[in-house]
Amino acid sequence: MPLGAHRTALMGVAGVSTGDVVLLSSQTASSDSTIEFTSGITSTYGEYIFKFYNLHPSGSGDFGFQVNASSQSGYNETITSTFFRAIHNEGNTAASLGYVTGSDQAQGTSFQELARTMSTDNDAGLAGELHLFNPSSTTYVKHFYATTQGALESDYSQNAFAAGYINVTAAITDVQFKFHTGNIDEGTIKMWGVKN
Repeated sequence: MPLGAHRTALMGVAGVSTGDVVLLSSQTASSDSTIEFTSGITSTYGEYIFKFYNLHPSGSGDFGFQVNASSQSGYNETITSTFFRAIHNEGNTAASLGYVTGSDQAQGTSFQELARTMSTDNDAGLAGELHLFNPSSTTYVKHFYATTQGALESDYSQNAFAAGYINVTAAITDVQFKFHTGNIDEGTIKMWGVKN
């Protein structure tokens, strides 16, 4: 999606909405085990963007998401995905770019990782976004992609990329985010709707 006319809305500079991009919900964590969006995901919008602002974990671990299809619970829908990342440490002694096989899924039902081994240092955090396409479709699987930037354990910067599809044709109604270990101490997740 080109930023163009949507830049103001996506960057949160002015107002709640601009044209075809509408802020639907905003949740701020305070030592919460999860952040869930259980309303507002409808056929009104063909794309949903979840933006992460300074998420801080209480325990070192991975950050990810899962969904519920209509009338389902448990956040365990089937996902096929891919994951790669670039990392670089503060001491400038180690850097890499590569695929991470332990963070992908092949018809798995786990939470899809969006970032790995986040640091609990007071100055560490996570920012990024997840794009989910046509979640209300009852014909097609649901595609997604995400990019995050965060501070890892041992003072590494990590730029991570995840993409794939949720292999259900039922409508997606709920989205949940969490860290694998501990709570989301602080930070905000906003859900935006993009009109078709």
